[in-house]
Amino acid sequence: MQLRLKFVLLAVVPLLLAIAAVAAVVKLQGRALADAEHAIVEPALTEARRAELRNYVLLALASISHLSGRQDEAARRQALDLLGRLEFGDDGYFFVYDYRGRVLMHPRQPELVGRTLWDMKDPLGRPTIQNLIATARDGGGYVDFIWRRPSSGRPENKLGYVASLPGWEWMLGTGLYTDDIVAARQRMEQQAQLAIRNTLGVIAAIAVVATVLVALGGMALNLSDRRVAEQKMRELARQVVRSQETERTRVAGELHDGVSQSLVSVKFLLESAQARLEAPDTEAVEAARRSLGRGIAAMEDVLGDVRRISHGLRPTLLDTLGLQAAMKQVLDEFSARTGIACSMQTDADEQRGAGGDVATALFRLLQEALNNVERHATASRVTLSLRRDGAHRVLELADDGHGFDVDAVAASPRRGLGLSSMRERIEALGGSFRIESGPRGTTLTARLPEQDA
Repeated sequence: MQLRLKFVLLAVVPLLLAIAAVAAVVKLQGRALADAEHAIVEPALTEARRAELRNYVLLALASISHLSGRQDEAARRQALDLLGRLEFGDDGYFFVYDYRGRVLMHPRQPELVGRTLWDMKDPLGRPTIQNLIATARDGGGYVDFIWRRPSSGRPENKLGYVASLPGWEWMLGTGLYTDDIVAARQRMEQQAQLAIRNTLGVIAAIAVVATVLVALGGMALNLSDRRVAEQKMRELARQVVRSQETERTRVAGELHDGVSQSLVSVKFLLESAQARLEAPDTEAVEAARRSLGRGIAAMEDVLGDVRRISHGLRPTLLDTLGLQAAMKQVLDEFSARTGIACSMQTDADEQRGAGGDVATALFRLLQEALNNVERHATASRVTLSLRRDGAHRVLELADDGHGFDVDAVAASPRRGLGLSSMRERIEALGGSFRIESGPRGTTLTARLPEQDA
């Protein structure tokens, strides 16, 4: 998986998980809120219906109160006629039974009038009429029972309220079917579900928009970083090529102007000495000796030049005596060439030296850093510290120059290549690289884990 895709996933996945958690909490809280609403509204609605039924029965009793004190049959028929005309709602009516369970009045089911329903039971096996009459004779009250709904013909749950007319031994009552309470609960449930779905839809839309924005932001950032990285890589590649060509030119010039010229001079001296040795006189022999001496001295100069050139390419001290000696030689040569005072500090454990990639990386880092000090720092003193810190080797190079803006240089593809190459060299070996710079100077710190030589 590509690195930039991993970064996008690291941003998107936690975002989606957080949104999913929010959606789950919203759903649970919505469900809990709907249940709490049902727990509050349903009892209140039921109580309102119970009060409504009681009021209906009290109104019915009041409508025949002027007749209930009489015992004649005409008063009773007139009372039944009045009660039969009282209705409310689609299925609201009054019914009248005597204490023996005989139907005296039922406006919606007149076929029941005159029949005795004392033994009638509902589908649950409960004696319907007996319970109604018993409740009425006990002073009146509420009764749950099942009755066939006139408008639909289906048995449904019904909440009734009954009262007694003791003088006539009547039971007067009415009732309301409770399906509207169930329907109200279902409507509240549907509204709650709709609200939850709408909220989840909004959350999903937010998740999609946020994911797209994060993805677009990640892509834009990746493209920007990629362009900067590619620019730096192109500049670094050009610098590597220029450095190679510069080094080749330097080595070729030194070989041609130094080593080659010296070897030609030695050749001429040796040829001159050879020609004079062939002459028999003593003066020629003495001149030959002088020519040989100058040739030997010139040959020593040539060997010195060869050692200097090879030391610039790869110091032998790094392989023979170790990192400390090689760095000491580099500092001495730098101080002699630039006039900048140099000092070096190492701990006792460092005397063992270092080898392998760690030594090479630190040595090249010192060369590059000293080159930057010479070119840019305007420093008068350089201090090198080389020490061990546990399983790590730490190099710290400090100068007292005028410093620079580290962030600005690092952000510039052209100006920050030296720092980038030093950082990449150290980080490629699992180390860390840090630069601190200000008006009082610059401090470079490289920390590398030890490796087996």
